[in-house]
Amino acid sequence: MANQTDGTVLQLDLPGIKKLKSGKVREVFDLGDRLIFVATDRISAFDVIMPNGIPRKGEVLTQISYFWFAQTESFQPNHLLSRAGDSLPKELEPFAGKIARRSMIVKKAKPLAIECVVRGYLAGSGWKEYQKSQSVCGIKLPPGLKESSELPEPIFTPATKAETGHDENISFEEACRLVGVDIAGQARASSLMIYQFARDYARQRGILIADTKFEFGQSNGKLILIDEVLTPDSSRFWPADQYAPGKSQPSYDKQFVRDYLETLDWNKTPPGPMLPPEVVAKTTAKYLEAYERLTGKALS
Repeated sequence: MANQTDGTVLQLDLPGIKKLKSGKVREVFDLGDRLIFVATDRISAFDVIMPNGIPRKGEVLTQISYFWFAQTESFQPNHLLSRAGDSLPKELEPFAGKIARRSMIVKKAKPLAIECVVRGYLAGSGWKEYQKSQSVCGIKLPPGLKESSELPEPIFTPATKAETGHDENISFEEACRLVGVDIAGQARASSLMIYQFARDYARQRGILIADTKFEFGQSNGKLILIDEVLTPDSSRFWPADQYAPGKSQPSYDKQFVRDYLETLDWNKTPPGPMLPPEVVAKTTAKYLEAYERLTGKALS
């Protein structure tokens, strides 16, 4: 998987800097007492990374995360050691052209063994589970809800972390068993507080945050928010002016990619098919629009 000629970053190495991890989107490098996260433009669908990427996607994910970390830091400590406009440390200056707008320097933390999911609307795996049991992750919900219905109040629905394939929904009791009652309780309270703040903020800007996934870690005995936060990759963003319960909603993420892939005779296993230029362009536009709506400014 090579980088594209349009400047899209798919693969990234920083010679002389140790790479710790390469995820579906992010590369994590060790700076000794700190880490640097770099978001590439890779895109995955159905848990398969596509051979070509989405220009500027990594910039959008990083800059939206910076935005939300700044909005929530007064009530939720996080892992950031850099600000959106900060210059890079000296050892990273040679790589500035590649990583300047798509990187963040962060504290080292021990990630929790659970994903912290908050749902404000009934969609995805939650909707499938509700149809079978009228509950999500063991939380009983009112009868008569439709696909994409807003829930009476947001619910915390943790999941296990899968190295490959899908995360699995678990009950809060199971989360307590995995990380301890105290930590699970803190993670639930923090997740719900951040979601409710962000939901109210985004709604005023024409975006419904249907659900989102937070990552927390422990640093010096404290629970801190880590990784990305409230991006189109970790959340379902729906345009408020098109919201209509009873069906799936248009969204600000990989919708065009998924819709295109569903038209193909492809078995949803690697390798993924090349995405055509029009699908790539529409997806880039959606990511950029999400940033502009949330922040009130264009991504320069």
